[in-house]
Order: sequence, then structure tokens, then C-alpha cells
Amino acid sequence: MHSDPQASPATGPASTNLDPAEVERFERLAGEWWDANGKLRPLHSQGPARLGFVRDALVRHFARAKGDLRPLTGLSILDVGCGGGLVSEPLARLGAKVTGIDPTTDSIAVARRHAEAQGLAIDYRTSSVEALEAAGATFDAVVCMEVIEHVPDQAAFVRSLGALVRPGGALIMSTLNRTWKSYALAIIGAEYVLGWLPRGTHDWNRFVTTDELGRYLADAGFAAPEVSGIIYNVMSDTWCLSADTDVNYIAAAARRS
Repeated sequence: MHSDPQASPATGPASTNLDPAEVERFERLAGEWWDANGKLRPLHSQGPARLGFVRDALVRHFARAKGDLRPLTGLSILDVGCGGGLVSEPLARLGAKVTGIDPTTDSIAVARRHAEAQGLAIDYRTSSVEALEAAGATFDAVVCMEVIEHVPDQAAFVRSLGALVRPGGALIMSTLNRTWKSYALAIIGAEYVLGWLPRGTHDWNRFVTTDELGRYLADAGFAAPEVSGIIYNVMSDTWCLSADTDVNYIAAAARRS
């Protein structure tokens, strides 16, 4: 049995593992979440590849039928750093019972309004992983997309994420690798040359290598992760999964029972 996430409080003590400057930066972007051609365009562009990985990883992990239109039905999933709901909404459409948390109140307000307009019942909260952990909440799966590279103590963050995954559950994370290639493409290219993201969105020193993430996961009680790169195809202007993890990558790991 795992605890009902609805039983935990909507809010809790503020996380000490947050960078106030990062929270403020994303608070300013709250109104941009659902503008597919705006400042957060890369998140929209990467969405199909990331969500395909998440869906397929959860279908395999929980032995669900591949052809089912709602293969995640009955699963409780926590979306950490949910922003405006770009990941929460597709997960809800796949049948999951979704809880989304984010430290920025304006983003949560945007997420709630958008979900209501789509007729989706998603439990959005201005909260932190530490608050949910303190309340004893656990979920079948936790997803955390493009968050860890904004967190000061990354090892502690993964431990807190792990505590929210029930034994036998799954954790899926996406982030950026700390390589010279990622500095050239994700910082210089995406922020300064192409202008895909506002300048200063990322700090290359906080990017996480695949080895580091593997160690954090092992320390948090998880098996070795399944990892896939996410690369940009210039010719088709799309993102796709790849063996190349030098820049963007996504990882799924099972919590040991």
C-alpha cells in the first residue's frame, strides 16, 4: 500500500533547497507557459520526445498494455516543478491521477486555469518535495523535468524525490549534461545566439553528468537508470530520442523494494 497523496497538505514549509533567484526567474515567466512560440518554446518542442519516453518507461515498469489509450489509469504520479502543467496535462490524459507541485504561485495559478479549461482534474499545489516528504506522501511514480539543474544541493534533492516514490515505484528525470558540447549548444547557442531561452536561464556549472545522476539515484535507493539522449534535428526542426546524451537527456529508474 502507498499513502494517498490527497491526504498530504497542499502547502508546507518552504524548501531550503531552492535558489531564490531561480524561483524569481520562473515566476516572471509564468505567463509564458502555454505560448508554444514564446520564451519557453524549447519545452514545447521537446515535449513529444520527453513524454514518449515517460509513457513508454511507465508502461514497461508497471506492465501496462502498450496499445491502451489510457495506459496510466490508476497510477498516482507526482510532477515536481510542474510549471504551467506541460507534463501534468498529458499524464492526466493518459489516465494518471496527477499531483503537480511548483514553488511559484503564479505558475500554479496558470496551471489550474489551463487544466480547468481542458476539463482535467489535476491537483496543483504551491509546495515543495520537502513538504510532501514531511507529510509522508508517496506516489507510484515521480517525474521531474528540467528541475535538478536549478537546485543548489542536487544529491539531497534526489533523495527527497526518492522518498516520495513508493517501494517498487519509478522516478523519471530529465536534465542537461555538463559537457563542453552542452555549454556550446545549450548556453551559447540556445540562450545567446538563437535566443530560444532567456539569457541566464541555465548555469552550466549546475548541469548534471549522467554518472553523477546515477550516483545520486543509487544513494536514494534506486536501480541503475535507463538513459536516453534528446537531440535537436535541424532539418525537421524537431527533437527526438537518441543515444547521444551529451546535451539533453532523460532517465528512468526503479526504486528498490
